[in-house]
Amino acid sequence: MNSRFALSLAAVLVAALAFTQAHAKEYHVSVNGNDANDGSPAAMLQTISAAAQKAQPGDTITVHAGVYRERITPPRGGTSDDMRIVYQAAPGEKVVITGSERVNGWEKVENDTWKAVVPNAVFGEYNPYSDPIHGDWFDPKGRVHHTGAVYLNGHWLIEAAKLEEVLKPAETDPLWFAEVGEENTTIWAQFKGIDPNTRLVEINVRRAVFYPGKPFVNYITVRGFTMQHAATQWAPPTAEQIGLIGTRWSKGWIIEDNDIAYSVCTGVTLGKYGDQFDNTSQDTAEGYVDTINRALENGWNKGTIGGHVVRNNHISHCEQAGIVGSMGAIFSTVTGNTIHDCHVRRLFNGAEMSGIKFHGAIDTLIADNHIYRCVMGLWLDWMSQGTRVSHNLFHGNLHQDLFVEVNHGPFLVDNNLFLSPTALTSMSQGGAYVHNLFAGNMNLTRYSARKTPFHKPHSTEVADLHDNPRGDDRYYNNIFAGSKGLEGYNEAPLPVFMAGNVYLNGATPPDAEEAPLVKPEYDPGVRLTQRDDAWYLELATDPAWVNERNRNLVTTDLLGKARIPNLHYENRDGSPVRIATDYFNNQRDETSPAPGPFARSQSNTQSIKVWPVGNRAR
Repeated sequence: MNSRFALSLAAVLVAALAFTQAHAKEYHVSVNGNDANDGSPAAMLQTISAAAQKAQPGDTITVHAGVYRERITPPRGGTSDDMRIVYQAAPGEKVVITGSERVNGWEKVENDTWKAVVPNAVFGEYNPYSDPIHGDWFDPKGRVHHTGAVYLNGHWLIEAAKLEEVLKPAETDPLWFAEVGEENTTIWAQFKGIDPNTRLVEINVRRAVFYPGKPFVNYITVRGFTMQHAATQWAPPTAEQIGLIGTRWSKGWIIEDNDIAYSVCTGVTLGKYGDQFDNTSQDTAEGYVDTINRALENGWNKGTIGGHVVRNNHISHCEQAGIVGSMGAIFSTVTGNTIHDCHVRRLFNGAEMSGIKFHGAIDTLIADNHIYRCVMGLWLDWMSQGTRVSHNLFHGNLHQDLFVEVNHGPFLVDNNLFLSPTALTSMSQGGAYVHNLFAGNMNLTRYSARKTPFHKPHSTEVADLHDNPRGDDRYYNNIFAGSKGLEGYNEAPLPVFMAGNVYLNGATPPDAEEAPLVKPEYDPGVRLTQRDDAWYLELATDPAWVNERNRNLVTTDLLGKARIPNLHYENRDGSPVRIATDYFNNQRDETSPAPGPFARSQSNTQSIKVWPVGNRAR
């Protein structure tokens, strides 16, 4: 191309972009507005949905204080990162978007039980009280559960299995039950010692709060909202995953600074599209492999799907997962989120239960998150290649903090605090665990005959399938503070690579580590406490550990290649890895790095503020 022509073309494109941005519009929404208005500050719209119909790439929708009882179904997205459609709460104003409606007219029945009759017209085409939860790998525990819910002052009651249970006097956890007729839905609920007509009582009406009606609605930002009360369905990896808020098989969303709570199944979904094969693959040997192959035919690649940012959200009270994604989370960044109280009621069971559960997190960064009081912290299932789990705080999780299932790597786990009774369950190979604090057991499971994919570097393209033997993991410069250590690798058929680790308070090293630093009588006193809005770790380490063993800075060269995919451990942009900073992003001594997640060891027990940490830019 002629260089003068190329420069002229570039100038035209820059001018066109500047013109478009200069003419971008901002639509304002207020509960006191009118959808017949133009959306200007002087004539605001009343619903977010009305603004969504007007917004074009480059536009912003600013929503002012109030409660908005609607589902936002964006009809279009932006065209690029620079030309996205932004949905935002007005700065300093509390904006609640909810999938519930208020219910009045409760009548006393007996004991603590009241009854309300709701016209089915309130629900429109979707009545969650006639929608049983079901799907691949779902276990109802011998009874029926629905996507509906009843809330008293924002917090949900528990669905009873039978009406007789609700008619009894209320116990610690109040119950509700519903029957759907041709014209009305009748709901019975327990309200102990109160008249529900004098309180805020709400019921689920909408399937989601913010979710597109079709795939490939790209480049949307959702910022600063309180979003709650969604009648979400079970979200297995083999079906469309509808969350309270979800991206639905798209690219380039930013979901940030939101408070997301009370979803019957899932909070945030970065998930799969839907098709006729949804929920048909649980009992077929190649069911999920077929799902992957169909996804590749439907645009599963870096140019079309993923690349999302989910950051600085508060996500809680989701009975399946806080964040879930089957293949749609590729090349994404999940940082700075607080996730807690996921699947804590345990009314039903199945796979997919976790604070975060991803299938196919290729080149995905999961960093600087605080995940606690969940059935499981983080579950990486299948195709975690190029995934990095870094600088996270895990504690109080029931089963384990991290579960890596049938992945071949390379994936990197560095500078994390794993403080639950079980820190890691691994049924994978190709993991590199570097500068972590493991305060709980290490559950190293045996061989899995399942054949799962690995990929070409930084790509969704499948290179081949392989079974899952134990081994081919790396552990460098970690601290194991008691409980079961790494002796499970003594039976691994694949080689393992370990150096610079410290084993305390009875933790045991594997045979493969030549010179482990073992201090069986040393109790580091690991304890996490909450004071005000912060979390503090009590931990005693010894500066002498730095000199008692020589340790190397962990780099791509040291880590080598993951055996099965034959790929280097590197950053997702292809650059070499250097673990030169600690949990706080403090610089390590590269000539003799201290073990564990902190660059500086302390000889006395100290209380270290580990959450929130402050700005750790990614």
